[in-house]
Amino acid sequence: MNIENMIHVPTVEPRENDYRGEDGLLRCGVCGEPKEAFFEGGFHLGGKDRHPAQCRCQREAQAKQEKEYREQQHRHTVFRLRQQGFQNPIMRKWTFDAAPIRTERLEQCRRYAESWEAVTSQNAGLLFWGDVGTGKSYLAACIANALIEKEVPVCMTNLSAVIDHDFEGRTEYIQKLCAYPLLILDDFGMERDTKFGLETVYQVIDGRYLSGKPLIVTTNLTPKELKHPQDTDRARVYDRVLSMTTPVLFSGPSLRHGQREENLQLLKSIFGKGEID
Repeated sequence: MNIENMIHVPTVEPRENDYRGEDGLLRCGVCGEPKEAFFEGGFHLGGKDRHPAQCRCQREAQAKQEKEYREQQHRHTVFRLRQQGFQNPIMRKWTFDAAPIRTERLEQCRRYAESWEAVTSQNAGLLFWGDVGTGKSYLAACIANALIEKEVPVCMTNLSAVIDHDFEGRTEYIQKLCAYPLLILDDFGMERDTKFGLETVYQVIDGRYLSGKPLIVTTNLTPKELKHPQDTDRARVYDRVLSMTTPVLFSGPSLRHGQREENLQLLKSIFGKGEID
């Protein structure tokens, strides 16, 4: 028995409005393209001279299905990275487009995220410093969320959480932090002022320095305070931070004040202007 005749070649089942063309091939009743193709050179397989082919409708349907699958996988990846990357779940919603106030600093931070390949290749870290409420943490989280949308793993945490982490697993935890493509340390300088705390802080900062990956730090400390610390323990920590980051001053309108104004207007519309001070 000829082995070619033993091979099963699928048959295309016609759908409504499908028809046979002059060449004998089944054609799609919508786009008119063939749903079959002849084997080259008059070749026969499984006793047949033709095999299934995709018409334009089928190709477009497959492309749409593949796009939807990729988008679904992307959404799952972004959700997982956000869950893993933020200690504070509120920050998962802090994005450039959702910012209550549009500022030049916001646009600069957006460009930083958009320039990620250049940033990471040059290990270009940032030190956000300035008064409370000027958007340091908010815009750092915006950068994180923008990169996570690109499926870049980012971790945004504070050093108090690292210090309070389970002692036995602290070393592995610090190693994991330092392995992130971007690490953001929020409210730097607000952690516990103890010998153990400073040593843990140094382990994180030094580990990040050795990783050669970008670091973003937000702090209420000024560059002058960082350059002239109170003691040697802080000096070696602050020196590492300054060597890895470029200071960026945050001043001007408070993002928190802007949010309070929005809340005030909402409550006035509910309770009446005379009832709200």
